Amino acid sequence: MPELPEVETVRRGLNKLVCGKQIRVVKINYERMIQSDLAVFQAYLTNQMIYEVNRRGKYLLFNLGEKTLVSHLRMEGKYLRFPSAEVPDNPHFHVFFELSSNETLVYQDVRKFGTMALVDTTALDDFFVRKKMGPEPTETAFDLKTFKLRLSESQKKIKPYLLDQSLVAGLGNIYVDEVLWLAKIHPSELARNLSPQKVAVLRNAVIAVLAEGVKRGGATIRSYKNALGLDGTMQEYLKVYGKTGQSCERCGTAIEKYKLSGRGTHFCPKCQKLKKI
Repeated sequence: MPELPEVETVRRGLNKLVCGKQIRVVKINYERMIQSDLAVFQAYLTNQMIYEVNRRGKYLLFNLGEKTLVSHLRMEGKYLRFPSAEVPDNPHFHVFFELSSNETLVYQDVRKFGTMALVDTTALDDFFVRKKMGPEPTETAFDLKTFKLRLSESQKKIKPYLLDQSLVAGLGNIYVDEVLWLAKIHPSELARNLSPQKVAVLRNAVIAVLAEGVKRGGATIRSYKNALGLDGTMQEYLKVYGKTGQSCERCGTAIEKYKLSGRGTHFCPKCQKLKKI
């Protein structure tokens, strides 16, 4: 699943491709993907200008003025651009935005898990409150005091808690493993067991790892490419994810993998020891 660095990289690519262009026609081949009234969705988008593409967590936000098209890529969603006369037949192409530049922006999704919805631009904050979306992983938005309080009150294991997006937005399976390795925290550690000092280390690791992922254009694992059709390079800098059996870069111990809340989880058994209570 694309995580924050991948979605941010897609956002930047889309701004280069579609910012300032008008949507002439919208064609939808898979209606269940649209979470708004279908007729309203198509009617409103027709002849609308795309002013900017923004992001909140793992969501792409196409700013259309009074309304915003909110797009979630889920597992394998991606955007492709073609000259309108050259859009190939593909059973995995589901939504087509014909643009004023005689180009077509196509939404492709092999698994059909992606979603799109029209939201009043002034109601976006409320939309993400209802989604229980945590803050962006930045120094200004990601408040340490609040983070400490939330963790101290929770009996959840730290990895699944970080994955649920309510603590901080944008983390998925790859980057949570990387963050916990950097912070030297076992993925199964109970949130309330983390000391205030360790919580501060964890917060800094979240910010650092996701910023590095953005810098590297995301991680190209399996099917991800950005909106310009390019691979990211973060996979070349991963320390623990996908490294089962390889030596930990920090201590030399073999990286292990286990299932936690249904997710493949990578960790160093020496660097990331589970506390004994």
